Amino acid sequence: MVQQLPDALATVNYSDSDGQPMADNTKQFRWIVVIKENLELLFAKNPDVFVAGDLLWYPVEGDNTIRQAPDVMVAIGRPKGDRGSYRQWQEGGIAPQVVFEILSPGNRFGEMLRKLNFYERYGIEEYYIYDPDKLELTGLQRCEDSLQVIEEMNGWVSPCLQIRFHMSDAGLEIYRPDGQQFLTYIELGQQLEQERERANQERERANQERERAEQERERAEQERERAEQERERAERLAEQLRAEGFEPNL
Repeated sequence: MVQQLPDALATVNYSDSDGQPMADNTKQFRWIVVIKENLELLFAKNPDVFVAGDLLWYPVEGDNTIRQAPDVMVAIGRPKGDRGSYRQWQEGGIAPQVVFEILSPGNRFGEMLRKLNFYERYGIEEYYIYDPDKLELTGLQRCEDSLQVIEEMNGWVSPCLQIRFHMSDAGLEIYRPDGQQFLTYIELGQQLEQERERANQERERANQERERAEQERERAEQERERAEQERERAERLAEQLRAEGFEPNL
């Protein structure tokens, strides 16, 4: 039997867009894509980790004014798949556990405070804020009912994601549990091309080794045939000498 929703809830429209751009500039957009796509890659084999970028999250059924669109969010325990928005009551009541926000010059203190209050109230476990212009990384972790600032982010390992943050002179670096660094799409493509070239070189070396081994086998066979021919010639000569009354000293 299909459960009927109350009329007030059934008529609520949960928009898939807040009318705001995903990013204000190329640097902010690049960081959003790098973090989102590398997290997708990290959890590619886990069907129950949902990663999204700039997706509206509605935590309360029946109220479409309570919403936020994190730059990147991760919901552990939810299946992969396309969504127009993340409606928490349709996701087993599971709130995203991890959120990333990438700052741009247009971000205002009041806006960031409202986001912090939202994430704190609706269940985020880890909240990371990166300013690519100032090269500043801030992290917050849930402690009981509030998000508390992580004192030292350089070297910090996310409890939920197991990724490691490192701040260098060039800015933020993020590492997978296997030590591989988060890379841009171009860097991933270049790495793939380098791996392909190395594989081709290994294949060529293997072919050359196989050819050398074949040549050595052929030379050994030729030497064996020559030795056999020499033995046969020696035997024929010995037979001829015996026929003439000589006993060869072989």
